[in-house]
Amino acid sequence: MTAVFLDTVGLLATWDVRDQWHHPARAAFELIKQSGAGVITTTFVLAECGNAVSCSNVRCDFLRFGNAMEAGGSLLVPSDADWHEAWARYEAGFPGAAGLVDELSFAVMRRLGLQRAFTNDGHFADAGFEPLF
Repeated sequence: MTAVFLDTVGLLATWDVRDQWHHPARAAFELIKQSGAGVITTTFVLAECGNAVSCSNVRCDFLRFGNAMEAGGSLLVPSDADWHEAWARYEAGFPGAAGLVDELSFAVMRRLGLQRAFTNDGHFADAGFEPLF
């Protein structure tokens, strides 16, 4: 079974019980775990999450998660080619189009042949990927 890409939207919703998507995100994450699918994300997604939770009570949960992802080989540093593809697509975009971190996620997902993303961000669907909640 191919891996699932973990996006910022899904991760933040999982950790924050006040997030409007918390329950669907938790349910989707449980299904991912039950399926035995691997998970991956990028250093850029992790940095985005770290910024979002830096002053919150889930900071320790985030640090445990990031350390586990890195130790398990599931935290990827995008390649130079990923960066250049993402930059070009971002540059060609328009206000309201996917952000730079999303474009970088898409480039990594394309390179690895991933289709499913742990997110409900419509930009993933627009880019041809399957959001899982």
